[in-house]
Amino acid sequence: MFPIELSVAADEAGKRLDQFLATHLDVSRARVQQLISEEKIQVNDDAAKASLKLRGGERIRVLGQVERPPLRAMAEDIPLDIVYEDDDLAIINKAAGMMVHAGAGATEDQRNRGTLVNALLHHFANLSGVGGEMRPGIVHRLDKDTSGLLVAAKNERAMTSLARQFAAHAITRAYHAIVWGAPRRAEGLIEGHIGRSPFDRKRMAVLRGEGKEARTRYRVIERFGDPTKPFASFVECRLETGRTHQIRVHLTHLGHPLVGDPTYGRMRQPPRARTPEEAEAYGFVAGFPRQALHAYLLGFQHPSSHKVMNFESPWPKDIMQLVASLRRLHPR
Repeated sequence: MFPIELSVAADEAGKRLDQFLATHLDVSRARVQQLISEEKIQVNDDAAKASLKLRGGERIRVLGQVERPPLRAMAEDIPLDIVYEDDDLAIINKAAGMMVHAGAGATEDQRNRGTLVNALLHHFANLSGVGGEMRPGIVHRLDKDTSGLLVAAKNERAMTSLARQFAAHAITRAYHAIVWGAPRRAEGLIEGHIGRSPFDRKRMAVLRGEGKEARTRYRVIERFGDPTKPFASFVECRLETGRTHQIRVHLTHLGHPLVGDPTYGRMRQPPRARTPEEAEAYGFVAGFPRQALHAYLLGFQHPSSHKVMNFESPWPKDIMQLVASLRRLHPR
């Protein structure tokens, strides 16, 4: 890809170099100025200045990309709901809206603030180096807007043991989900390889002959609305594998995406409200601001004692309100 070579046309004479490059490279002028400061822009084989006025006919070479400083997780005093803790590990009840670790972004601050890792580093000083600089203590993840239980390792022995259990699918992980409609079968196994969608690289999808094997067991616990055609339902999902967005993708593939899911979910058209209470309930469900998914159960073998441990997390307030609204749609 590099170097990129550009020629300045006569009708572009008078433009500043950074303006010209921002247009032709489709990047911000700030990014262009970074390239220039890193001496990755040459004009007629000479180093350039952002303010250079072009005359037309210049040969411009772009030698490479901007080199961002490596991200490093930083300790932040962020409250954590610590369900359990010992010398080897901690069980965290993660709130919806918190990223587990830093992701891609425009600046250091935007990419690396307010994460679970940052909070862990503040609360557990000995985490540094366990699992790498960017993900210390992190054995598994939850999506930013999924709430519920996570285990964090506090030393290498615990990290290794828990990672092996995850790889062997020996960890118990169960979720509560609120989905549009209701699966026809009361329980079942969803099987479908998951990989990047060929149509949208930000989404995952069930693929034929590609992706990674994925299995999710589900059980319908409660249906809401008309018994013959439920508006939504409360479903328990248990992971037999752990793929990116697995539950969200599998339930969408089944035809019942999560309520509030901005990536995979679609609002179902509510029936005509018969009472003000129904109208209020439909409105609350339609405006639910995140995917209705909560990791309520986590079980594993302790790395030191080898005792099987299970932890449960109650619904957060927003899921409780969502279910309460849905229950107004029909007598229980």
